[in-house]
Amino acid sequence: MNTETIKLGITGMTCDHCAKSIEKLLSKNEGIKEANVSYPKATCECSFDLSKTSKAEIINTINDTKKYRVKNEIPENENSENNHFDLIIIGGGSAAFSAAIKAESLGLSALMVNDGLDFGGTCVNVGCVPSKNLIRAGETAYHAKHSNFEGIKPKGVDIDFAQIIKDKKVLVNTLQEKKYMDVVSDFENLTMLRGWAKFKNDKTILVDGREYKALKFLIATGATTNIPTIKGLKEVGYLTNVSLFDLEEKPKSLTILGAGYIGLEMAQAFSRLGVKVRILEFTDRVLRSQTEDVSNEIQKQFEAEGIKVFPNYRIDKVIRDENKIIISGTVSTTGQPFQFFEPGHMVVATGIVPNTNRLGLDNLNLELTKSGQITVNEKMETSLSHIYAAGDVTNTPTFVYTAAFEGKIAIENAFSGTENKADYSSLPWVVFTDPQIAGAGLDEEKAEAKGIPFEVSRLELKDVPRSIVANDTRGFIKLIRNTETDKLIGARVVAPEGGELIQQLSMSIKYGVTVKDLADSFYPYLTLGEGVKLAAITFGKDVSKLSCCAS
Repeated sequence: MNTETIKLGITGMTCDHCAKSIEKLLSKNEGIKEANVSYPKATCECSFDLSKTSKAEIINTINDTKKYRVKNEIPENENSENNHFDLIIIGGGSAAFSAAIKAESLGLSALMVNDGLDFGGTCVNVGCVPSKNLIRAGETAYHAKHSNFEGIKPKGVDIDFAQIIKDKKVLVNTLQEKKYMDVVSDFENLTMLRGWAKFKNDKTILVDGREYKALKFLIATGATTNIPTIKGLKEVGYLTNVSLFDLEEKPKSLTILGAGYIGLEMAQAFSRLGVKVRILEFTDRVLRSQTEDVSNEIQKQFEAEGIKVFPNYRIDKVIRDENKIIISGTVSTTGQPFQFFEPGHMVVATGIVPNTNRLGLDNLNLELTKSGQITVNEKMETSLSHIYAAGDVTNTPTFVYTAAFEGKIAIENAFSGTENKADYSSLPWVVFTDPQIAGAGLDEEKAEAKGIPFEVSRLELKDVPRSIVANDTRGFIKLIRNTETDKLIGARVVAPEGGELIQQLSMSIKYGVTVKDLADSFYPYLTLGEGVKLAAITFGKDVSKLSCCAS
């Protein structure tokens, strides 16, 4: 018996049932020994007896159907050379790993190509994990020196900065191994490659001069710090979150450029660890993406802790003079010149830019935003049907949990025929300062821009029993409701551990909970969550005139 094998690319399949239908159809040909059709891979692999049938007959059997067509015959040497995959993932962060996990569950052959940051990406290596670890270390030091109670006099704290950084590195390495590398260590269909990927064309990438091909691609290369154009900045040297978190010797002082959430988190953490910190911000206030009341509340706390914030300060040039950096510029509101002397380090935290400049996107007709992000729709599709993108490199919210979600649904949509969409209308987020800043849904400015009839309730924490008994009434809870439906459409929280409230509020927005529902629900007395109830009641009553637990 003369047996031969053929592998074909198939179009027209929309689900696993389609694959089974083709297998059943081919099984009627007695010359076919085995037929394996994969919907995710869009392939058909047949072994057959040449004396009883032929390649042409197999192809015609498929092409004679109404739905399915043979696109091409896949040469045997493509897979034998290990350069052809169902999926190529470019990047190594949360979106990439989420995509790899989904690809493995679908039985797809996948190649993950990563360079720059180690596998695991920004979050575990230089972002969420190290920053929150140092923030907690700073909080521990701060509370060892500050008390909210007259009868408790803290005696201070000894800070071993080098040990804190050492422990941080151990934590990062442990989580990078356990939550990323170990997760995929037993995957049978995943190949991991270190190197920089560049598109040769829309079906091929080059890594260190070698070609790799795939049916579909996911770009998940993340983003890096945006470095402003300031005369002398490169020459004097600067730090970013990547290098700041690895300083083993406590810096004399820090001047941080940028008062977004990254700059604010770094500033407070290092200030509480005993470093003198100033912040220069070129806009009119900190956390400019939020409404003014949010900005004012956190700036007030920073000033109380001795962190100097300078809004509307535009830097013209920096130079190094012996053991200090001289920072010169102009106050944009007054035109007055300024000059600062920095004996320690300058830290750049002026936003992020997508990592696209070395991907060879000029060789693709791929649509980008004005900021250079890859444009995707709700299904993570780019302007090229077989290329998807996810995470910080795209025009979507820049959070690790959104990136992971996007990586998963991208692969589902690419290979399973689903149409899963990312809906961020109730997305919760947190800035891990103290007090924390958290939000979900619309604020009043966005509601007004959308033409939604709305009303705002703002409850100061001085009216929340939990905050009162803790002698810590910093912050507020703000709710935004649609006045026509009474449904919650947005929330902002500024409070110690306020981030723990935002998931409840996010779910309320997502599922159309009304303010009346929030006000009428039970909340444990003396929890911060009770503040949500009181903020809901505040739409119609003055809660300062209510008794405890009253509604």
